[in-house]
Amino acid sequence: MDTNRLLHLFEQHYGINQGEVRLFHAPGRVNLIGEHLDYNGGYVLPAALQIGTYLLIRSNADRMLRLASVQFEEAASFSIDELPTVKSDMWTDYPLGVVHEMNKAGHPITQGYDLLVAGNIPNGAGLSSSASLEVVIGYALLTLEGYPIDRTALARLSQRAENQFVGVNSGIMDQFAVSHGKQDHAILLDCDSLQYEHVPFQIQGYKLIIGNTNKRRGLVDSKYNERRTQCDEAVEKLKQVYPDLTYLAHLTSEQFQQAKHVLTDRVVCQRAEHVVFENERVKQSMKALREGDLLAFGQLMNASHESLRDLYEVSCEELDVMVQEARTVNGTIGSRMTGAGFGGCTVSLVAQAAVEDFVNTVGANYERHTGLKPDFYVCDVGDGVIELEWPAFIATDESI
Repeated sequence: MDTNRLLHLFEQHYGINQGEVRLFHAPGRVNLIGEHLDYNGGYVLPAALQIGTYLLIRSNADRMLRLASVQFEEAASFSIDELPTVKSDMWTDYPLGVVHEMNKAGHPITQGYDLLVAGNIPNGAGLSSSASLEVVIGYALLTLEGYPIDRTALARLSQRAENQFVGVNSGIMDQFAVSHGKQDHAILLDCDSLQYEHVPFQIQGYKLIIGNTNKRRGLVDSKYNERRTQCDEAVEKLKQVYPDLTYLAHLTSEQFQQAKHVLTDRVVCQRAEHVVFENERVKQSMKALREGDLLAFGQLMNASHESLRDLYEVSCEELDVMVQEARTVNGTIGSRMTGAGFGGCTVSLVAQAAVEDFVNTVGANYERHTGLKPDFYVCDVGDGVIELEWPAFIATDESI
């Protein structure tokens, strides 16, 4: 869908010749390694993708906030003086949450707006379509209202919208990556301090392939919150040895081995072990990338998946089958689940010459084992949230 088509749809919704329509884009993101570490105070290594969420927006004179989407039939209209205070369990909860958090932050919207959202991120796939939507709404409204934009503050605001209005207890990584993404770079983020570094992601001769299992992720919210509770329990137990401990990821593997005897609950101990060793894998992956050792990076990706499967137990049969099949393809040097788990996507690092074989072989074998037809996205790493000029080119990573 090109921008002219989007503009036509916008005008069908809201009419023409009523002011300037502006265009914004926020990416999806993939986490290369460092899963379930953002709420444990650890390091993560996400990258923004070129696929994402497009927003067309125009101010109006009647103090109404009107929301429509290309992907969803539900549209909504609210007076900015009487916005809902409880969620409706529709996609419109995300922009409403952002507006509420802008009000709390002292950046209220002072006029009405007409909005049309269009995305090419697979919904529910674990590529952060919700964070992309939150960040693009916040960035656009702050821009049109003339407020200063701090990308870290925008990420925090968007996270609060998801936590407090939508009710999903997510960490900061998704919104941070969407806000701070940089083309051909990953982001090394310390989720405790929010110190970050753009790291060149030099993978010449290789491609990132996102594999969507198309498994419905029905357990994510409840199991996500359960894992957070188990990690909190581990921290409280480990304080017997380390009284000042605030996050699991602040422990080295040596410290954990010396203290894990206090974790008498086997499951809680496994959760903590994943967090501590996954955090060290992120650090090791940075060394591998800086040295140009993609084979070592791929091995760390593989180890990450095995830990998520066996210790953190957030994988599922579909993810495991896709990863297993990916690793049988000559040219795959690393493959793992990415995102919260229980469905969603895998990310694989694959030799460019093997991409077609990967898609054909993994796709056929996965469908034979699971009965589900997967989707694959050969992705490039893109920029964070931005305003685009008309006419804009809509990037569509190759979907096969």
